Amino acid sequence: MQIDISETPVLQTYQWLVSLVTPRPIAWVTTQSATGIVNLAPFSFYNTFGANPPVVVFSPVLTQTGGKKDTLSNIEQTGEFVIHAATQRDVQAINASSAMVPSEESEVELLGLKTVRSQRVAVPRLADVPFAMECRLRQIVPIGDGPISANLVIGEVLMIHVDEAILGKDGKVDPLKLSAVARLGGDYWCSSTDLFEIKRPG
Repeated sequence: MQIDISETPVLQTYQWLVSLVTPRPIAWVTTQSATGIVNLAPFSFYNTFGANPPVVVFSPVLTQTGGKKDTLSNIEQTGEFVIHAATQRDVQAINASSAMVPSEESEVELLGLKTVRSQRVAVPRLADVPFAMECRLRQIVPIGDGPISANLVIGEVLMIHVDEAILGKDGKVDPLKLSAVARLGGDYWCSSTDLFEIKRPG
């Protein structure tokens, strides 16, 4: 089977990509509007791309009608956001926070979640999560301008909050204790509990 992208509808291309590029880690992101409404949404186009400075990148794509999601609009206005752990324990809330709700409503409030003040940004962070990363916007790179087109949000990590309950005896993150989840294609998810180790060469 071969797929010629030039002859494939955008939505089908999207479905192929998210089914093939897996597993995809999830950024569970809080942002805040200029009027103080706290938005919460998950994004599986996400990863970290450097440590000096520490950089994370995620992409709130445009909607199927070409509109901006609240997360993107809020970051454009404030230049700040917080990324939280996406874990097995919170998977139902993470999924529920992906629903489209009016801009004047907060997913945090609708889901009954608690927040606490961040230290380096004005955007609140979720109170009961294994880790949270306070970030300041460095750059937004739009790629395309039609439905489902990407917007690479490049953020610099200013502060990391880590629950010591996910650490092992060596003081490092124990992936079994973290129990992160990731997205696959369609409605499928996976967890990071089926692990194996391979030592790096040299």
